[in-house]
Formats: sequence, C-alpha cells, structure tokens
Amino acid sequence: MHIVSTLRGIVLGVGVAAVAAVAAAVAPAQAEMLDVEKDELKFGFIKLTDMAPLAIAYEKGYFEDEGLFVTLEPQANWKVLLDGVITGELDGAHMLAGQPLAATIGFGTKAHIITPFSMDLNGNGITVSNEVWEMMKKHIPMENGKPVHPIKADYLKPVIEQFRAEGKPFNMGMVFPVSTHNYELRYWLAAGGIHPGFYSPDNITGQIQAEALLSVTPPPQMPATLEAGTISGYCVGEPWNQQAVFKGIGVPVITDYEIWKDNPEKVFGITKEFSEKYPNTTLALTKALIRAAKWLDENDNANRMEAVEILARSEYVGADAEVIANSMTGTFEYEKGDKRDVPDFNVFYRYFATYPYYSDAVWYLTQMRRWGQIAEQKADGWYIDVAKQVYRPDIYLKAARLLVEDGHVAEADFPWDSDGFRDPQSEFIDSITFDGRKPNAYLDQFPIGLKGGQKVEQNVVVGG
Repeated sequence: MHIVSTLRGIVLGVGVAAVAAVAAAVAPAQAEMLDVEKDELKFGFIKLTDMAPLAIAYEKGYFEDEGLFVTLEPQANWKVLLDGVITGELDGAHMLAGQPLAATIGFGTKAHIITPFSMDLNGNGITVSNEVWEMMKKHIPMENGKPVHPIKADYLKPVIEQFRAEGKPFNMGMVFPVSTHNYELRYWLAAGGIHPGFYSPDNITGQIQAEALLSVTPPPQMPATLEAGTISGYCVGEPWNQQAVFKGIGVPVITDYEIWKDNPEKVFGITKEFSEKYPNTTLALTKALIRAAKWLDENDNANRMEAVEILARSEYVGADAEVIANSMTGTFEYEKGDKRDVPDFNVFYRYFATYPYYSDAVWYLTQMRRWGQIAEQKADGWYIDVAKQVYRPDIYLKAARLLVEDGHVAEADFPWDSDGFRDPQSEFIDSITFDGRKPNAYLDQFPIGLKGGQKVEQNVVVGG
C-alpha cells in the first residue's frame, strides 16, 4: 500500500508526532524532493500495452511521490499525439521511437523533441489473415505438427506472387510512417526478398517499387480492417495481434523479438524547450517512470497480472484482460491453440531497457535512410549528432542516481559507464550485424534498400 494512504488511516487516531515516527519507520531513506517547476502535467498515450509505465507510475503513486499531479489522456492516433506535445497541449507522451527523431530532422513535422527514457523492449508482432496463413502454411517447415519458428517472409513471397498473378494488390497495415512497426515490417519483408517500397520527397506513400503495399492503420482498428479484407496483414503492438487470435480472424506469424532480439520500442517524448524550462520536473517524471518500469519486471514479472488488470480498464487499453495477459505474462499465441513461451515478449526494465541508447536512435535513422525518408546520403557523424540531440542518457542517469540515493533502485540496474552505444548486434532475422558507430557500413550490407549516394527521383533509384 502506498505510504500516503497508510498514513491517512493512522492520522485520525494518533498525534502528529506519532505519525511522523510511523512515516520515518516505513519510508525508505528519502533524498530531498526535487523542487519541481511545474507540478500539474498532462501526458498522452495510445491504447497499447506498452504504455504500461505511465499507467503504473500513476496508479502506484510514483508521480505523486515526486510532487507531480499527472493526468493521462488517450489520443486518437500518433499524429494527434505528436502535435499535442509540440503545441504544449500535452506536456509529454508515450511515443513511437521514430517520432522524436523524425520531428527533430524535419521529416513530417519539424520540432525538437527529446527522450530521457526508453519505455520498453520488444512487444510487437506481424499478423496475417486466415486466407494468407493457409497459403503460407504450404511453404513453412513443420515439426510435431506445428510450424517451425521464426517464420520468415520467404514463405510469404509465393503468396504475394500468386496475388500479383491474379491481378490483386497485397496490402498490409502499419501504424505510422516513422513507427517501429513500419521499419520492422519492412525489415522482415526485405529479409525475405519482398520489396516494401521507397519514399521520396515528392512521393510520401512509401510504395515506390513496392511488392507489398504498406499503409497506415491506427492500432485499435487493425483487427477490424483485417476482418473487412482491406488489408491482408499488419504489424502492430499488443494487444492487437492477440485480439486477431481471439476473434479467429488472423494468425500472428512472428514477433519483433524474432526480427530483432530485444529491440527498443517506445520512448517517452517531451520538447527540448520543456526539458530546459522545467529541468527538475523532467528529472522527477523520469524518476517516476523508472520506478514504474522496475515494478513491471521485478521478481520475475510477479506483478504482471496486476498490471494486466490495470491496463484492461477502459481509461488505459480497454481490451479484455485475457487478451492482454496472453502476451504480457510471458507467453504468445500464434495460430489458435499454439501458445508458446516468450518470456521477454514485453521487457520494461531488465537488460537496461529504459536507458536511451544513442545506437538505438542510429538504427531508426538508418531505416529512415534505407527506405528514402532521409532522401540524401549522410555522413556517419550526422547520424550520431542527431542521436545525441534527441536521446538524453545524461538526464536519465541523473534521475537514476537520485533513485539510488532514495533507496528505490540498485546501483547495478544502470549502465553508468556506457558511452551510449550498445555492442554490435547480430541477432536479427537476417543475421546482419548492426554497429551504431558505423551506420553507412551497416546500410551497405542490405540487398534491398538505399545505400551510398543513391536516391529516389521520379520513382526511380539513381546514383550510387
């Protein structure tokens, strides 16, 4: 129980001195509270399970512990959410990792957004319609009557070729042009030899030369859009893949954990102006979010069912608890009845999940370049400079140090000596190694995608 509520019950029967004694006995050693410059805050989110750190920081009183009085407000879509932060209608928000980066470099909307906190790892999946699944299954290796995972896009390629032979487009949904989902879906398709299409300055559909046509669908609308036959598959966060299983309208074929193991997913975004005008408030909200992330993962995910019940409420995700629990509690159901252990499907704290690594930012920027959202070749230093403008481990570690002093977290929970770059990573579906310090060398490895001096002009790739 939150200490404040405990004391409310005691105060009626005992004097002030006794209450103070009780408080001293039950509270952890507390550093001096930050003198926050703004204590009433409104944060936005989209109805997805990975908004959990915000819900938990609110429900467990972690925001209040920092002297913050927070209102959480669901947003209609990612564009509305981003616009709300830029205009100041929202003080901050649960964001797609690509949003602060894209805004800062001026792709879409121009605004300097920063992130002092990475919200989670993994958490997405790719789902196809029942019709497509039946067509794919003919090509997928089986073991003991079940498909062998991970399921590569190689097995989707003949399905797309059949659609094309019948004169039908193959349409897929993703949640936003700079979403992790867009880049993960493109990565998976391209690794299977399927071209997901380019962007160009004068054609922002993302469908130039595409063999699979990707378009935006808001997350909660994915299952209904699939059921209506408008799209044949989609990439989205939970609970909207598991919802397709429960409704019997589609089959998740792969999780993002299998596309890129322990990939960063959402971030908490605020404007640079907010962070400079309200530095203590920024530290305080980061402290609260770190505590929430710890609660979500501690004791081997012991709190996950309680988190599921909270997230199921209409003011948060508003999906059935059973559907949310299917992925939040360490399992994931693919084809109906094929439920497998995926203990790290949602990670909020372990593996330094909340640390905003520069290399994570660089990966998103490489994918923007790969598909033409960044139209021109950029030097390696440009990627790293942008990463450092947006991702702010300096703020994060200040907040973490205060939490260690408060006794809420352990010193070992944070990568104090990191230079902001992860070691080179090769646990991708195509086994290509990513080194955040060498973005152009990384891009050169892909058979499909822009590299070097290439750019798209009049729907044709030119240069080299």
